[in-house]
Amino acid sequence: MQALQTQNLYCPYCGEEIDVTVDCSVEEQEYVEDCSVCCSPILLNIVVGDSEQISISASRENG
Repeated sequence: MQALQTQNLYCPYCGEEIDVTVDCSVEEQEYVEDCSVCCSPILLNIVVGDSEQISISASRENG
């Protein structure tokens, strides 16, 4: 698996599809990234599984 992969998701604020870059060398991550469309802060929870499957949960930072 490549160390960095681009994944698509929908912004929980504006609903637009955006791309995020995932560091696949870290199994579990949680961080905030601003939406590239509306600039709102998105809380990302990312898990890279044993079978190289990436699971991303995107939610509003403030609930």
